[in-house]
Amino acid sequence: MGLISGLLLLPLAPARGVVWVAERLQDAAERELYDPGVIRAQLAALNHELDEGYIGLEEFEAEEERLLDRLYAAQTGRTPTTEGDRHG
Repeated sequence: MGLISGLLLLPLAPARGVVWVAERLQDAAERELYDPGVIRAQLAALNHELDEGYIGLEEFEAEEERLLDRLYAAQTGRTPTTEGDRHG
């Protein structure tokens, strides 16, 4: 980047900084969302909630299916982030 373009784009620096931080936060959130260890811990907690009677079978099955779908996506590498990378 040259001196002139650097000076002209200087007012946009705060906005670019916010976008950069938002992208890093999104990346971290998606890594955690598709972390197999985190998903397995959530499945264990879900089973505990069912065993203790905190949730019903219907709610358990719906949440279990959602978690298993995330686990499958994590293990096959088919997360929304990687899907976009493959096609782009």
